Amino acid sequence: MTRAAARIEPDRYALGHLGFWARPLAEREAAFAEMRALARPLWIPIINNTPLAKKDDGVWAIVRHADVVRASRTPELFSSEPSAGSAIDTPPWLSKYFDSMINMDDPRHARIRKVVARAFSPRLLEKMEHDLRIRATDIVDRVESLGSGDFVTQVAQLLPMQVICDMMGIPEDQHEFVARRTNTIIGFTDPEYTGISRDYLVRHGAPGRRHIVPFSAKLVKAGWDLIRMVRRLGEDREREPRDDLISALVSPNADGERLSPRDVGTFFILLVIAGNETTRNVIAHAVRLFTEHPDQRELLMADFDGRIGPAIEEIVRYVSPVIQFRRTVTRDCELAGKEFTRGDKVMLYYNSANRDESVFTDPDRFDITRSPNPHVGFGGPGPHFCLGANLARREITVMLRELYTRLPDLRTVGEPEPLLSFLINGIKRMPFETGARR
Repeated sequence: MTRAAARIEPDRYALGHLGFWARPLAEREAAFAEMRALARPLWIPIINNTPLAKKDDGVWAIVRHADVVRASRTPELFSSEPSAGSAIDTPPWLSKYFDSMINMDDPRHARIRKVVARAFSPRLLEKMEHDLRIRATDIVDRVESLGSGDFVTQVAQLLPMQVICDMMGIPEDQHEFVARRTNTIIGFTDPEYTGISRDYLVRHGAPGRRHIVPFSAKLVKAGWDLIRMVRRLGEDREREPRDDLISALVSPNADGERLSPRDVGTFFILLVIAGNETTRNVIAHAVRLFTEHPDQRELLMADFDGRIGPAIEEIVRYVSPVIQFRRTVTRDCELAGKEFTRGDKVMLYYNSANRDESVFTDPDRFDITRSPNPHVGFGGPGPHFCLGANLARREITVMLRELYTRLPDLRTVGEPEPLLSFLINGIKRMPFETGARR
C-alpha cells in the first residue's frame, strides 16, 4: 500500500498534529479503534511547519497489541536508534543533552543498562520501603491539614521526585530546581512551557519555524541545567563516594564498567522523565479514576493487599502514561500486514495496544479485577521494558495505601487540566477535596 493510499481522512487520523491530542479522549479512542480495524498501518505525516522536520517526513502507526509486542521483541529489526522518543531524528546539537540509553541498541544499551540496573534490584527496592512510607506519610499529613488543593503539585509529583532525588543523592534544596526543569522538558509541546499560545499549537499542529530559537533554547537550557548539576555531583562522587546512586554509577562494577559523569547526567534526565513523570501521572489518574468509579475504590479497599497489584496494572493499562515510542526499521521486513524497507520509521502506540479488543474484553471498562492483563503500559516485552517498573509499583502502592487509609473520602473535583502532548498522558493540575473538616 502506498503512502497516498494509506492517508484515510487525514484530519481524523492526524496523530502527528497536536490538534488531534487536544480532542476529547472518547474521540481519540474511537479513531484508534478504527485504525486497529484497518488491514495495514496508516502513514502519519509530520507537520510541515515542525522545526527540524524533513520534507515528507513521517511514521507508520503501529496500533495493534500483537504488532507492538512483536516490534518490541525484535530490536534487531526495529531499532531504538537514532531516536526513540521523537518522530523526528534528534539533531546532534540537541541529542547530546537527551541521548540516553532509551535511544540505544545492544550492545551499547545492554552495557549501560547493566550498570544502572543494580539500583533497581529487588534487594535495594526492599530497603527503600521504609523511606517510601515516611515520605508518603509526610505528604498526606500536609494534605490532611489543608483539606483541598491541587492534587498534582501537592501530592502526585512529590513522592516520585523525592524518591529519585534521594536515590541519586541530590540535596533536598535542589528538588524544586529539578522539578521545574523536568516540567519544561516533558512539556515541550504544551503552551504553558513553550510560551506559544494554545490556539496556535492546536491550529498549526506544532511549534512553527519562527519559534525554533526560543523553543530550542528553553529545552536545551533545561537539559543542560540538569546535566551540569549531576555532572558536578558525579565528579564530586568520583573523589569522595557516598551511599547514593551517582556514586554507584561512576564507580566501576564487578566487570569494571561505569558511567562517565556526562553519561550519568543524560541518564538522570531519562530517570526523572520516565521514573518521575510516569509514576506521578499514574498516581494522579488513579485518584481521578477512583473518584469516577467509586465501586472500584470500594472493591480495592475491601482487600487492599490482595487487589492493589491488579489495580495498578489496570490503571497503567487504562491510562497508558507513555503514549508512544518510535522504532526505525533496520532491514526489509513485514509487520502488521505491511512490507517495510530499511530506514522506515514506525511509531508504537501503547495507548492503542492497551485498548485492543482482540486482547482485552470490554477494553474501555475500568476493572481492577481484570485478568489476564498483558498491557504494554511499561513498554512492550524486550530489552527496553521499563527498568523502573517495580519501583513505580511500590511507590504507587505506598501512596494509595496512605491516601485511602487516612483519607477515605478523598476525591477530585472539577476537570483536571491535561498536558498537551504527543508523548505523555499527563495531568498538570487537578483540584481535590479530602472531605475532612478543616
